[in-house]
Order: sequence, then structure tokens, then C-alpha cells
Amino acid sequence: MKYFRIIFSPTGGTEKAASALTANWKEAETIDLSLPDKDYSEYKIGKDDIALIAMPSFGGLAPQTALERLGQIKGGSARCIIMAVYGNRAYEDTLVQMEDAAEKCGFRIIAAVSAIAEHSIIHRYAAGRPDSSDCDVLAGFAEKIKNKIEQNDMTKPHIPGNRPYKKVGGVGLAPKAGSACTECGLCASGCPTKAISPDKIKTADSKKCISCMRCVSICPNGARKVSRLPVFAASLAIRKACSEPKQNELFTD
Repeated sequence: MKYFRIIFSPTGGTEKAASALTANWKEAETIDLSLPDKDYSEYKIGKDDIALIAMPSFGGLAPQTALERLGQIKGGSARCIIMAVYGNRAYEDTLVQMEDAAEKCGFRIIAAVSAIAEHSIIHRYAAGRPDSSDCDVLAGFAEKIKNKIEQNDMTKPHIPGNRPYKKVGGVGLAPKAGSACTECGLCASGCPTKAISPDKIKTADSKKCISCMRCVSICPNGARKVSRLPVFAASLAIRKACSEPKQNELFTD
């Protein structure tokens, strides 16, 4: 039996939550879904293996880029846990999207998790999460999932969400570089969708950009930013929904 962590984590929040859930997995292989030139069809996971699929929720939906790359992986009837990570507003249809995509690949879902991480754009929402308390909760989830696996319980859990999925909404926020940019190229090489051209470092292709904020998070000089006005408007729009701290959830039944 082998362990696989299939993760899309542009700014690190999803990775932190996934790491807390899989802390006791030994020698797990991580498959990074943020690599635009990777041939994911080379991955063939076996029936006796265990996989975690973790993605952030962008506006209540899973990133289409991550779903498409997941779709290349052969699940081979492996047992699977899906995890949606969101910034304290709502994950809405993210988990059911992931459920459908994982099953299409051949995975057998035995558990689902929703987890909280610091909002990737408006950082005051869920700031510092997942924190130590979250990690303890996720470790507890891991123990329950482990018990289910050991009991050879293949029951598919009821996963919240709607079909058809909600429509993609809102205007994308494509970060741009200011005067502090040294054109080092780190943002271009790290962009999951190649939205930043090495020849035009300071801007981004709005048609390719998925507003994942990786370029903002990895810029060594803090040069890349999103325009203040749309961020302020978005902050006001979700303020009520984000006013109370959400809790991590586990679905196994």
C-alpha cells in the first residue's frame, strides 16, 4: 500500500491543511497539480493505495485548472479522501465538484474534509489559519479516517453541495507589479497557468490568470499586488459571511 497526496496549493494554505491531515502518513508521494508542463497521465495509482486530493475553493468552486490536471491521473480504484480548503466564507459546491472529478478518474471516495485557511486575497479573514487548534482537529479527523480504512469500510459519505454546480461569478483579480519589481522572473516561473510572460513580467494575461495569488505570495520584494478598489469591494461583499470563524468538517457517513 502506498500513500499519495495530490495537491493544488498556490499560496500554501491548502498544503498546510493537507499536511496536518496526513502528518502520520509515512513516505507519501506528493503530486503537485500546480505545474503547467507536467504530464500527469504518468501517474497510475493502485487499488490498494490511499490518496488525498486537496484543493482550495475559489468563490465556492474548485479551480478548473486543478480539476483538469487531476483528470489525467488514473485512480485505479484507490481509496480517496477529498479536501476543500477555503478562506472562512463558504466552500459551496467545491467538494461535490471534486467528488465527481475524482470518481471520473477511478478513485473510491471514503471521506471528505472541509478545512479553513487564511484567505488568499483578504488576509484578515481566517488570518493565521490553519492554527494549532485546527491542526489538532485535522489530526483527529485523520485518526477517524484511519479507523475506517482499517475496518475496510468502503461506505461512500454524503458530501454537501449542489448539482448543477453554481455558476462562476465575479471578476478575476489579476495582480500587477509595481516599482519594487526587479523582474527576477520568479512569478513567471511559478505561475500555475503561465499567465505571466517572462517578456512582460509586470503584467498578467487576464484570460489565463485564475487569481490564485501565487505570484503575490512568492514575490521576494512584495511588488505584485491586486488593485485596492476591487479588493475593498470584495471585502465588503463577504464581510458578513466571514464574520464568524468557521470550523473544519469531516464527512465519513
